Amino acid sequence: MNILVLHGPNLNLLGLREPAVYGRITLSEINARLSALAQSRSATLNIVQSNHEGVLIDEIQAARERAAGILINPGGYTHTSIALRDAISAVGLPTVEVHLSNIYAREPFRHHSYISPVCAGTIAGFGWRSYLLGLSALLDLLSEQKPA
Repeated sequence: MNILVLHGPNLNLLGLREPAVYGRITLSEINARLSALAQSRSATLNIVQSNHEGVLIDEIQAARERAAGILINPGGYTHTSIALRDAISAVGLPTVEVHLSNIYAREPFRHHSYISPVCAGTIAGFGWRSYLLGLSALLDLLSEQKPA
């Protein structure tokens, strides 16, 4: 089973960017932990980080042909991108949204997600563990959807 993992804008700066909010773990370290979890669950990952909305949308659309589900941290696009929301809705793949910080405990503009309504679920506030919790939940969901 192949999963598309999308990291949105500024996540390439993890470990450097606001460590009090996002922690000191790097994106490479998160990807390594995700890959280890996926391997233990007999899944493969296609991991993409982009600061460009269109690249993320292109990856979501391409996932129709090659992925069973999507794990996404849309970063700042969470609160602004109807286009990402529409792409996720259009492909119809089970999607889990993750955030390192608890977006509901931060600035008011971060409290609204355009992405959440088209996702199976959202996990936020557990730092790098949000990704592992999200991938685990997505793989469980996909396993339950398989015909017996």
